[in-house]
Amino acid sequence: MQSKKFILQESDIPEAWYNVIADMPEKPLPMINPETRQPLSVDDLSALFSKEASSQELNTTDRFIEIPDEVREMYKIYRPTPLVRASGLEKALDTRAHIYFKNESVSPVGSHKLNSAIPQAYYCKKEGVTNITTETGAGQWGAALSLAAKHFGLNLAVYMVKVSYNQKPYRRSIMQTYGAEVIASPSMSTRAGRKIITENPNYQGSLGTAISEAVELARSTPGCKYVLGSVLNHVALHQTVIGLEAEKQMEMAGEYPDIVIGCFGGGSNFSGISFPFMRHNFSGSRHTRFIAAEPESCPKLTRGKFRYDFGDEAGYTPMIPMFTLGHDFAPANIHAGGLRYHGAGSVVSQLIRNQLMEAADIPQLETFAAATLFAQTEGIIPAPESSHAIAAAIREARRANEEGSAPVILFNLSGHGLIDMTAYDSYIAGDLVNHQISDEQIDRDTADLQGI
Repeated sequence: MQSKKFILQESDIPEAWYNVIADMPEKPLPMINPETRQPLSVDDLSALFSKEASSQELNTTDRFIEIPDEVREMYKIYRPTPLVRASGLEKALDTRAHIYFKNESVSPVGSHKLNSAIPQAYYCKKEGVTNITTETGAGQWGAALSLAAKHFGLNLAVYMVKVSYNQKPYRRSIMQTYGAEVIASPSMSTRAGRKIITENPNYQGSLGTAISEAVELARSTPGCKYVLGSVLNHVALHQTVIGLEAEKQMEMAGEYPDIVIGCFGGGSNFSGISFPFMRHNFSGSRHTRFIAAEPESCPKLTRGKFRYDFGDEAGYTPMIPMFTLGHDFAPANIHAGGLRYHGAGSVVSQLIRNQLMEAADIPQLETFAAATLFAQTEGIIPAPESSHAIAAAIREARRANEEGSAPVILFNLSGHGLIDMTAYDSYIAGDLVNHQISDEQIDRDTADLQGI
């Protein structure tokens, strides 16, 4: 393990986030109010989110949006994060490809999620909010927001998808240690949860279900706002600190990526690593490929339908123009809990429609094989979510071997897997399986959605 790191200074932390929508050749379609069927306004959104997050969500013109000083100071706890040349992995693959990864696992909570948790908590505190709610899949987002909420003196309730609540007890413990209340979802504490449990008592939950419960609690609690960890534009915006730093670090390495890869659930870490590089494709100065690596069991980008759909199961959220498997989709209980989401954000969906990026669906066993090889060659045990990006990078390196090419590959290591060892235990014991869904299931779950 002799991989080289490229380290920036504190002064290199970006002073502004990059807003990809301002540069997109074709803007994404607007989110709509499900009652009026009209495009959402900032006032519509700020009934649920902070006003500043709502304004950022609908900003289609400003290419860069300033990072508040208070947020940037908190970023300094762990940013800039390292860029690493994965020489050990290259050697194991016997490849001419140059493989780099941006290591977001070095944050206090072990993932990239703090990049948006900090500003969203800051905006809520600044606006006089006292309570916030959210959902979490694998617990990475919940852990990040728990730390940010405690720092800014906010009370936090986290609805954690029940299968992950049971699979990943230590992520739950991290949230509770930071002072958050953690509820397994679906729960009996909300109308949406009670309805789901009544209809399906053994249902192990989904991100769509957890979002419904968090939104319902936010709407019914005075002084409370809902805070989201992925999917929406303002979350992707905050995550662009990843790619903006990586641009400088790739310059230090004397290279530029031919391929940029991120795992994909709702889009936060893929957007963060990709969007800053993507702007050079828009201008015609570069021709990088961008690959979103999603689970084979939850293939909204590769097999979903482009529809207006709810972001949650109960239909509490605005309707989003997205590639979706349907908000009623019940995902398999894979260990990559953060990727078990039925839809994609409007920006990524539009980029897919315009063929400005690609998607790959990865079977669960392939992701763990890739994760194990990465751990053995680079020394880092990756989160199951990040392992999808590693698997896609390995696919590209092997393809390059067959073609005799030597691409520069950059992927985002969005989190470590040190609290996911039960998943590795299952893999080592041979207990994990791949999960696939049928075309008939996708057609059934999207049949009632409005076409675009």
